[in-house]
Order: sequence, then C-alpha cells, then structure tokens
Amino acid sequence: MLFVELALIRWAGANVVHLSYFSNFILLGSFLGIGIGFLIPAQRGQWLKRWTPVPLALLVILVREYPVQVRQNSSEVLYFTAVKTTGLPEWVTLPAIFLLTAVIMAGIGKITADLFRQLPSLDAYRYDLLGSITGSLSFAVLSWLRAPSVVWGVLAAAALLVLGGRRNTLLYGIPLTAMVAALFLETTTSGISWSPYYKIELEPSPTTTRTWYISANGVPHQSTAPLDVLMRKDSPYRQAYDQTPRNPHKRVLIIGAGNGNDVAVALAYGAQRVDAVEIDPRLQEIGSDLHPARPYDDPRVHVHIDDGRAFLERTKTKYDLIVLALPDSLTLVAGASNLRLESYLFTRQAFEAAREHLAPNGAFAMYNYYRESWLVDRFAGSLDDVYGHAPCMTTFKRNAAVLVAGMTPADQSCAKSWQPSGEVPAAASDDHPFPYLLHRSIPTLYLGALGAILLVTLLSVRLTGVRIRSTLRYTDMFLLGAAFLLLETKNVIGFALYFGTTWLVNALVFFGVLVAVLAAVEVRRRLRKVNQRLLQLLLFGSLAVVWLVPVDAVLSLPFAARLAAAIALAFTPIFCANLIFSDRLALAPDPTSAFGANLLGAMTGGAIEYLALVTGYQALLLVVAALYLGAFIAMRFAGRDQTAAVTFAPPPVSRR
Repeated sequence: MLFVELALIRWAGANVVHLSYFSNFILLGSFLGIGIGFLIPAQRGQWLKRWTPVPLALLVILVREYPVQVRQNSSEVLYFTAVKTTGLPEWVTLPAIFLLTAVIMAGIGKITADLFRQLPSLDAYRYDLLGSITGSLSFAVLSWLRAPSVVWGVLAAAALLVLGGRRNTLLYGIPLTAMVAALFLETTTSGISWSPYYKIELEPSPTTTRTWYISANGVPHQSTAPLDVLMRKDSPYRQAYDQTPRNPHKRVLIIGAGNGNDVAVALAYGAQRVDAVEIDPRLQEIGSDLHPARPYDDPRVHVHIDDGRAFLERTKTKYDLIVLALPDSLTLVAGASNLRLESYLFTRQAFEAAREHLAPNGAFAMYNYYRESWLVDRFAGSLDDVYGHAPCMTTFKRNAAVLVAGMTPADQSCAKSWQPSGEVPAAASDDHPFPYLLHRSIPTLYLGALGAILLVTLLSVRLTGVRIRSTLRYTDMFLLGAAFLLLETKNVIGFALYFGTTWLVNALVFFGVLVAVLAAVEVRRRLRKVNQRLLQLLLFGSLAVVWLVPVDAVLSLPFAARLAAAIALAFTPIFCANLIFSDRLALAPDPTSAFGANLLGAMTGGAIEYLALVTGYQALLLVVAALYLGAFIAMRFAGRDQTAAVTFAPPPVSRR
C-alpha cells in the first residue's frame, strides 16, 4: 500500500500539472480508500480484491493519454506555470483521479484487512509496520537511483500478482501488463529522465539564444544559453554585478544553480570561488554535461547538492555576493500539503541568514518571473526591513524583476530603487512559510476541493455498506488518526527547516516515524501492563515541550546538537502515543474496524492541515492537543475504562 501510494503521488504529480502543488489530493484519496477497505466487513467486498489491478491500469492509461494542465486564474495563491491547457477538462480528470485512487487503495486495503484479521492484533500491526518500512525504503532507494516509472510499475505489479494468488493470475495479469506497457512507453520516450523530485524532459533549442530547454513535471523550467547571450547588456543574469560596482565579486554563492547559467556569469565576472547550491542532482548534471560554457568543469566552482536554506544555516563562509537564482520549484515537500521546496528561502529569517553571511561591502540579489506586483512588493519589502534601505529593482518583460540589496546604500548602484506599488504584504516567516499566498486565508480552490472530497467520503462510506453505528464506537480512533497526521506533518515541517527540504531528509523523517512506531509496538509486546495515565501525561508533556522550545533555539545549535534536539522533540510524542495505542489495540474487540476509523481520521487530519495557511504551523500543535483531548473525552463518554482504552494512534498502514 505504501509503495503504491508514494508512486501514485510522484507519478500523477509529474503528469498532471498542479497535482504536484496539491499532493494531498492523492494522499487523501489513498486514506479514504484504505480506510474503507478496512471498514468493510470480512464477508463483503471480495469483488474489490478481484478487480484491484483494473482501476490502477485505468488511472495510468487515463493520465498518460489525457494529461491535464489545470487552469489557475486565482490571485489568492500563485503557481508557476507556463503551459497551455490540454486533454480533458480538469473537472473531469481530477475527480476521476481521486476516485480511481480511492478504489485502488480500497482494493489493496481490503486485501490487507482480510490478512489482518487472521493474526493477533499486535502481531498484525507489527507486520504491517515492517511492510510500511519496506515500502518506504524501497521507494527511497528507487529515488536515489533515479529509476524510471516503469520500474515502479514492475515492482507494484509483481507484489500485486503475489497477493492475488494463482487463481487471479490472468485477471490480475492483463491489466497489470497494460499498466507496465504504458509506463514503458513513457520511459522510452526520448529526452525523459527522472530526478528525486521531477520527471524531466530535455529538448534541443531551435534558436541560437538557447541551446537546451528543460521541462519539469510538464512545465518549462530552465534553459541553457551561450555565455554571450547571458552577458548581454539587458540580461537579468548580470544585474547583480552591474549594480554592485564596488563589490569585488571574489566569493559568490548561487542558490538554485541549476543548469549553470548563473555559475557561468559569476566566472565571467572574475569570481575566485563559486559555491553552486542546487537541490536537484539531475538538473546539475544536465548543466555539467550540456551547458555550452562548461561552468561546472571550472576548478573554481564547488557544487553542493543541497537545500539552499540548509546550506546557509550550516556554512561559515562569508560571501561578496549571494544570488537566489530563479528558485521556483514545481512541487511540494512530501507530507506537507502546502510547503514548496523553496518556501524557506523566502522567509524573513532566510533573508537575515543570508545577510549574516555577507562580507563587508557584500550584496544580496534575487530574481524571477514573479507574475504579480504584490509578490515583488513582499520580497522587496522584506529586504528593505532586513537591510534598512530599499533594494535596487530592475524589471523586464513577463513580470520578471531583479532585486539587489547591498549591505549599505553605498554598496549598491541603482538605476531605479524599489517603490511599493500598493500596500506591501507582510513578509513570510518560518512559521508561516507561504510567500505565494497573498493573505492569511485558505484559497477557494482548496476549500472547493476539500469540500468535494468530504462529500465523496460520506457517499463512499454509505455506498460500500459500512455500518456507521458500529464504527462510532471508534470515534476516539478517528480523532487520534487526525491528531497523529497533524503531528507527523509538524515533524516533516520541522526537519525541513532544520536540515533542508531535500527528498533524503524527507525520507529519513518518515523512516524515523515508522521506526518509532515499531519500537513502541515491540516495547508493548514485552510488557504485561502499561500505566496509561502516566503515558498520557508524558504525551501531553512532550507536546508542551515542543510548543515551548523556539525554532530559533534549535536552528542556532551546531549540527550534531540540532539533530539530537530535533529527534528528541519529534519522536518522543510519537513513541508515547504509539505505546498507548499498542496497548489499546490489544484490547480492541474489532481492531480492523478500528484501523479503518483511524485512517478516515487521518484523511480528516490531512484536510485540517490547511489551517496552517491561516494560523502558521506552530499553532497546529494546539489543534493536535485538542484532538487528543477530544479523543480522551470521547472514550469517557463511551464508558470505557480510562486506563485501558485511551488510544493515541497514527495512521498505521499509510506512510508517505
């Protein structure tokens, strides 16, 4: 289940533009499907098991044949997209993808639930967690190897064939073969490769001003250009140097080095050392192999495959010039439905961190196609606050702008200084890292989608014959699934800030969560009895500590101490919660239904996460505590023994 879920999130986001911006769309569909699979009684729903591969094949073929670029006309939140809409209308394709995902995962969930019932509850949960770890590690290894999508399909097909058994070999084999064939056609298409973040398409340029065009997840993303084109007088690449004439430009840091255009320009201006930071190894490789100036071959260039903010927090070097070079990612951090890869580069704290790494007479520059004047005002206003004076601003066509801020006004030479075009939006912060969101609100685009998902959930539960009354006894499990999903998200966000938004950090966080959950299960299996009240106090106490410890305090620690603090803060509440859950699971009269209710709660938690767009991420801890408290009250009203029936459960079988 976990492997298929991860693969669907990556693959669908790579082929349907804006699903990469709304990865929870697939995640919530997965939770819905798995939850229903667990809630369906044992004697029902056998057809789901028999036909599981069919919706999987249909989904892959649908997306391959009818990819859709979603129209996004809202000014509430910005997406970086430069493509024409194609294929079926989004109101057809997106609901179809959500429903097919739910049916796929319901089938696999039903297979798992029937196996779950054959074992004692803690043994079943233990094997489930071991399987989750295996799925997580398998997908992480494939990401590291940059394996193409056909490999993901072959592994998923092999596992399903084993689970289907000999009687279903033909019934499973035909749709799974069709799925693998579709992925094979994609993989063998000329110019397509996979990075840990994107499906990358490489195409030679028919013009002399560019040599190669690079698309990521179907969106034009970067292009390589000859040095003489990059050095033209009106080029945005040279503005940071022309507007800082007193700057020696000897040490240059480029965040978002990508294919090497900015590196080539830095070398042309005489840089003696260039630290080129790029989060995506495949983009850097393309620049190394294909850029006409061969900037990455120069011994003065030092490449760092890393997150830009994490590099700033770790390095001790002082730079003459720091450049944020077109760092607009086209995907979200997995497990965080609103955090983009570059979000922590544009907070006030990030601008302050960059200033701390500037040498005397140094300068900071950033540029992009900002789309909206309010976004330029937000970034320029933040620089004005941090540096104490207005930055230089140079504008180009298509709403492109270059902002340059010297350490002092004398360290910049502006043809034009920034002047606000209207009311300046508040700066993004590490607690509210949403620079592309104009106001602290949940955009109507998200509200509409979440409302539709809620409606589909209610209808699905009714149509599949799930007995609602019998499920109500696990209201506590529902609430606790929601609470744990939010707690898990908060941990993903914390580690992304402390150590970077890289795929490896993200994979290690989820691996750590699963290991902590498994450790709690193993401890419970070896204890005759646990003190539930004490564990409850430890859980709420650990949540209070996480709330009280400032993020800045953790960021200021050396790497080893920061890692130790982050692990303690993240995994202590997880361990306590799951030790309590394991004890409760052993006593549950119907553990399979309990899991189902828990997963539907996790889906609800995924929707509640959007509150962070209004409140910021720290406030989610208050919601977590309230949900845990609500679960405790629900158990008391249900008449269960307080010391034996309190459940603080994670989503047990679905990990991103």
